[in-house]
Amino acid sequence: MNVKRLGIRAARDSDVAELFPIVVEFATSFVPDRGSFERALGRILADQDTCLLVAELDGRVVGYLLGFDHLTFFANGPVSWVEEIAVASSLRRNGIGRALMTRFEQWAVSRGSRLVALATRRAGDFYTALGYDESASYFRKIL
Repeated sequence: MNVKRLGIRAARDSDVAELFPIVVEFATSFVPDRGSFERALGRILADQDTCLLVAELDGRVVGYLLGFDHLTFFANGPVSWVEEIAVASSLRRNGIGRALMTRFEQWAVSRGSRLVALATRRAGDFYTALGYDESASYFRKIL
């Protein structure tokens, strides 16, 4: 893949048709619903504490990163959290995820974040290669 053809940009409402199939491919615990996705996308795009990036290759959306920042006590300021990052399976291992993470880290720095954190069970080696350290266990309760 020619990474010169790759662009990372803020998502737009018009990305809905290309984003949804990537979300479906990413999801493992839930089955994404198109209507719920579209309603959430509008709210996400309007939220000033949320960052939704898309990776675009030859004018086609091939990946995305959804993250946000929030204030904390423990870090003496805001921290940024990567909630979802996904790249079309046929294009993985081509630097697209790295480019999305790099742009998100730039966003986090611009917001004064003290750290970037995320939870993963499938991509530990990827984040280690980007300089992330394993720090905690992740617990969840599906409601």
